[in-house]
Amino acid sequence: MDEIDPKTTSLLKYLVANEMDEQWGLTVTTAGYHRIRRVSVYPPTRDHPTPYYFDHKKGRVLGEFQLVYLTRGKGAFQSKHLGPTRVNEGDMFLLFPGEWHTYRPDADGWDEYWIGFKGDVADHWVRNRFFSPASPLFYIGIDEGVTDLYNQAIEAASSEKAGFQQLLAGIVAHLLGTVYSNQRDHQFADKEIIHKINKAKAMMQENIFLPLSAEEIARRLNLSYSWFRRTFKEYTGFAPAKYMNELKLQKAKAFLVTSDKSIKEISILLLFENVEYFSTFFKKATGKTPLQYRVHSTKFLKSHE
Repeated sequence: MDEIDPKTTSLLKYLVANEMDEQWGLTVTTAGYHRIRRVSVYPPTRDHPTPYYFDHKKGRVLGEFQLVYLTRGKGAFQSKHLGPTRVNEGDMFLLFPGEWHTYRPDADGWDEYWIGFKGDVADHWVRNRFFSPASPLFYIGIDEGVTDLYNQAIEAASSEKAGFQQLLAGIVAHLLGTVYSNQRDHQFADKEIIHKINKAKAMMQENIFLPLSAEEIARRLNLSYSWFRRTFKEYTGFAPAKYMNELKLQKAKAFLVTSDKSIKEISILLLFENVEYFSTFFKKATGKTPLQYRVHSTKFLKSHE
């Protein structure tokens, strides 16, 4: 969708979902944009149906999630779990179902995008602590990619073409994935730490055929092994040894599909103690023995030639 015309003050859509849409696991209820001008009534009373309108002095409780993104201006936000907080352009906040909240721009107004959604997928993300009412505020910055996603959502919601709910669900997942990745990266604001972790990953990839241990990597980077192991796992989601095994697994798959090397040769190249240990490792990771994987993959590739 093209960039919103500066003269536009509102673009919004409220949606319904059928039973099949709900089975997808994530449905979108609303998507829109407001340009709140200086000393304007907030929120605009004429634009929102009753369940969504709120008096910012009293706040409200929604029965769904909403992800709100500010691209101009400043204001205030508060929720049950977060006290009065200043918000600025480039900030994004996530509203949770059943969670009291309120927000409003300063007198100069602001520009806001939002998308509302609900479903088992979103509930799963919260249950597994990817997102929490205790931390609803995120700094994204003015990101053209993010605004483009909101604009795509508004366009899809307005057109309501066949399958639009599934398209919108993908946009929500993309937005929240961007938020989560951004927040994870901010936890490692020290560029030297990021450099060390990336250097360690490169060393693992470059030395996959050599007996290089995680302890030796930590030593070469002048890091204590306990600190390195903990920080590497926080940053990548893998312990160093597990990450190295994942690299070996991917390399083994490539050898099995694209080379005529024997399973024993592959196990030796990847420094497994013996072919039996390699086969056990491979089956535990994939559900197939190396031979079964090779046969299955070869048949699949031939059927698609």
